[in-house]
Amino acid sequence: MSFLGVETSLTGRSWVGPGVDVQRAAEMMTQQSALPAAVCQVLARRGVPAMEATGFLEPKLKELLPDPLEMKDMQVAAARFLQAVQRRERIAVFADYDVDGGASAALLLVWLRDMGLQATLYIPDRIDEGYGPNVPAMQELAAAHDLIICVDCGTLSHEPIAAAKGADVIVLDHHLGSETLPDCVAVVNPNRQDESGDLGYFCAAGVVFLMLVETGRQMRAAGLKGPDLMSLLDLVALATVADVAPLIGANRALVRQGLKVMGARKRPGLVALADVSRMDAAPSTYHLGFLLGPRVNAGGRIGKADLGARLLATDNPHEAAAMAERLDQLNTERRDIESAVRAAALEQAEERGLDAPLVWAAGEGWHPGVVGIVASRLKEATGRPAVVIGLDGDEGKGSGRSVSGIDLGASIQKVAAEGLLIKGGGHKMAAGLSVARYQLEPAMARLAELLDKQGAGALGPQDLKVDGILMPGAARVDLIEQIEQAGPFGAGAPAPRYAFPDVEIKFAKRVGDSHLKLSLSDGMGAKLDAICFGAFDTPLGQRMLDHGGARFHCAGRLEINTWGGRQAPQLRLEDAAPA
Repeated sequence: MSFLGVETSLTGRSWVGPGVDVQRAAEMMTQQSALPAAVCQVLARRGVPAMEATGFLEPKLKELLPDPLEMKDMQVAAARFLQAVQRRERIAVFADYDVDGGASAALLLVWLRDMGLQATLYIPDRIDEGYGPNVPAMQELAAAHDLIICVDCGTLSHEPIAAAKGADVIVLDHHLGSETLPDCVAVVNPNRQDESGDLGYFCAAGVVFLMLVETGRQMRAAGLKGPDLMSLLDLVALATVADVAPLIGANRALVRQGLKVMGARKRPGLVALADVSRMDAAPSTYHLGFLLGPRVNAGGRIGKADLGARLLATDNPHEAAAMAERLDQLNTERRDIESAVRAAALEQAEERGLDAPLVWAAGEGWHPGVVGIVASRLKEATGRPAVVIGLDGDEGKGSGRSVSGIDLGASIQKVAAEGLLIKGGGHKMAAGLSVARYQLEPAMARLAELLDKQGAGALGPQDLKVDGILMPGAARVDLIEQIEQAGPFGAGAPAPRYAFPDVEIKFAKRVGDSHLKLSLSDGMGAKLDAICFGAFDTPLGQRMLDHGGARFHCAGRLEINTWGGRQAPQLRLEDAAPA
């Protein structure tokens, strides 16, 4: 039975309400605790028992952070790292060019600086070198350093790590491992094949943080004092959210505490970035994922690869302001490039068919820095795994994004192992690849075949899960603040979605290229402002703009809109259907 009778919404989805068991659990929790009903609804949906509700709302690192030694090679990695610090060895940090890589590098650079050591930062150029360690770079670093630490990369880099003659190498990563590991001092990775996978939800910055926790423990055992780790949690939180790591387990506590650290505005790079992003409210997961993250990423996508990491690591406010300004400019350029590639990719994918197990597109000269974002847009538009590839000469570099329940990273890794890709790998939800131009079609056909075996070909439009009904007058700032107690919300822990039934549109206006600004009313005087991003990428935008007085059921997530120091409730509209 569909929720509010919505079988086919304006975006083609069926609405599904909470199950009877969830409703009963929420009612029981409301009766047994002093918690607001809206909070109990969220907790019941997450499967939190009533007796654990208070602890869930106040996640504590000391209770949730796992023992770092649960990960293989952790003890030896921390010991070798500490040895390098004590001997004042020459240390290099080799990092990926995304937010997780940049934040992971910054964690090490800041920690080492507090210990009086200056480490070398190396981030490969996305276009010239591609992802991960390469032989020339590792040879060059090994010639001038005693220890190389690879963060957010390295698990599959057997040959480049073998080329680092004369230097020790530590890998701190979270990408899927193969059956063999590189020959080095340590590979700390919760997604190694010989790990249980219980800690596989950590991003690379989380793994780096855990190594620093273990390093601190070894230092205390030796009667030494290390840097304050809690002050570094703003970097861990940024990486966790921007890398779309699930906000479960220890990640909830890391992000909750990291947002508090960020709110204190002590890190020059994040302060400067928040200012150029025009953030005028306390930091939230939204700010990390949609304002700060894309700007840090912009350097690695279309500019200087190490700009984001250097911004996060700097202790100089003037240097931070200049770098943040440059990243903001690059992010604007990135949006323009992305828009052009997106239009071409969607047109090509439509010609190929959007109902296949894999939606893919490849184009001449498409910028490698935006193919991942465009793949994400294709995935969102079609509800299918998507791969977008930029071709240059005899080779193409691409990126893929998957949907829940379909392991894209493992499938791409298998296609690479079969020789149809030059290289490839990643996570369940995101992966990268390089392919020879002549093998493009057979490689994509094989990938589609593997994804079809996982059920990707049978996927229809995803149902829209709705948590309950609200009226515009009930959507108040204090209610939203109560709901946020159950956060942080993000990947693996979505914010509750509410339906506002039978509302009329008092005002509708197109904003920018594809967004829609609305004012909704219950017809009895109560109003609620709403914003729908990407509305005109679907039939929803035009239909609601040309509403003609029709009434709609609207669904979305509530947020607090801060403008000029004033707060007001706002609905982030995700879907609608004729009432």
